[in-house]
Amino acid sequence: MLVENSLPILLSRLDFAWITSMHILWTPLTIGVSWILFGLEVAWLRSGDERWYRLNRFFEKIFIVNFGAGVATGVTMEMAFGILYGPFSQAVGPFFGNILGFETITAFMYEAGFIGLMVFGWNKIGKGMHLFSTFNVAFASSLSAYWILVANGWMQTPDGIVLKDGLFQVTNWWSAIFNESNNWGFPHMWVATMILGFFVLAGTSAWFILKNRHADLFVKMLKPAILALLIATPIQIWLGDSLGVDVAHSEPTTLAAMEGHFHTYLPDGKPNTAWNLIAIPNAANDASLFSIRIPHVLSLLETHTLNGVVPGLDQFPAKDRPDVWVPFYSFRIMVAIGFFLFFMALWGTMLILRGQLTVAGLRKRPWFLRTMVFSAFLPYLAIWTGWWTREVGRQPWVVYNLMRTYEGTSHMGLGQEIVWFLGYGVFELTVWAGAWYFFSRVIRKGPDLESPLPGEPEQDSDQEHAGGGLAKPTFAKPTFGKSH
Repeated sequence: MLVENSLPILLSRLDFAWITSMHILWTPLTIGVSWILFGLEVAWLRSGDERWYRLNRFFEKIFIVNFGAGVATGVTMEMAFGILYGPFSQAVGPFFGNILGFETITAFMYEAGFIGLMVFGWNKIGKGMHLFSTFNVAFASSLSAYWILVANGWMQTPDGIVLKDGLFQVTNWWSAIFNESNNWGFPHMWVATMILGFFVLAGTSAWFILKNRHADLFVKMLKPAILALLIATPIQIWLGDSLGVDVAHSEPTTLAAMEGHFHTYLPDGKPNTAWNLIAIPNAANDASLFSIRIPHVLSLLETHTLNGVVPGLDQFPAKDRPDVWVPFYSFRIMVAIGFFLFFMALWGTMLILRGQLTVAGLRKRPWFLRTMVFSAFLPYLAIWTGWWTREVGRQPWVVYNLMRTYEGTSHMGLGQEIVWFLGYGVFELTVWAGAWYFFSRVIRKGPDLESPLPGEPEQDSDQEHAGGGLAKPTFAKPTFGKSH
């Protein structure tokens, strides 16, 4: 018999948390960068400026390494469902099986069909067809994320199903697919992938400028990235607020844990409207040992009124409450990063408006470049902490209010759990190390500035005869020496 808080259950949860956390390192960047590659290719075809092409081919290499790591860790996660959560996989099969099948057929296979053309089709297919292939890779990767968020959103708000004979049987596919959690969850996650993609490219560009390597080329990338982030970061803040309001309605225990909101009412009977900036939950998970609170802010955030009632954890049985520590602090880390990234977009935009986002101007502002390099890692942490908030906040349910996590866990002993924990740990770290090895090689080598553009003839050697003498081939548009 499984005990809800036993060590094997804890290891199973930690193991799956490790697997999903490592997988989510790769897939968001694949989505974000694929759309940016499409934009770079459009810019090159419309302007004829070969710098867009050189940037496209350079960041395409980062995309390829990232895509490979995402596939490897994704296969591992599919295995983990059956191995670690067999009863859950069986129970949700009538819904999950179809959704993951849709993801495989309409997204993953769709993406796989075009990614070969995108990566290997340069100079082999027409420019229009290549652009079409890049668009389809980007679209398919977003479609894949949509189906995954459908499945995960359904675990938060399981609509359109009935639990009958131990199986979640679908009664309304429309309600199940367009579940309440996913309506805000997918846009929030998709914009996060774009922010990640732009910050990784902006951070990489800032590093090259800081090292004075191809600085004029990477300033070309930095400008549109900053302007795109100026649009995306406030949109993400708004989406996050809207998602929080939705969570308050559909998953009140999650919201209460995110906010460390233990008591619905104050001792005098008035609504508890204070927002906890910092809190230290007690061991019983029913009050704070210490907190710094701001009156009325929680009510403003969740009800958009000064004195609205926000249900606290005291409205729910102790056995149905999530632990507060992880969702409370991971949520605050995510929010703090979101506002910091918005600040970075504002800082960069100010430099653009002042005409200082040039090679010469940036060399006088190394701290902006260093901060931008550092900022490239922050969206990863924001996505991580956002995911932890979503998943830990749902506990102790694997399907909210319908199946408890321990009920969906495979019946394995402690020894088996340890073996799988170590095995998955070694595999994920190997993928991570391999990916960073190839990332470092791509960065160290830098962009290729010598190969002919698509449609230009290949040179048989480093030199060619010209006018009876020897002349080295040159670019038709020698623009790399200029500052922009």
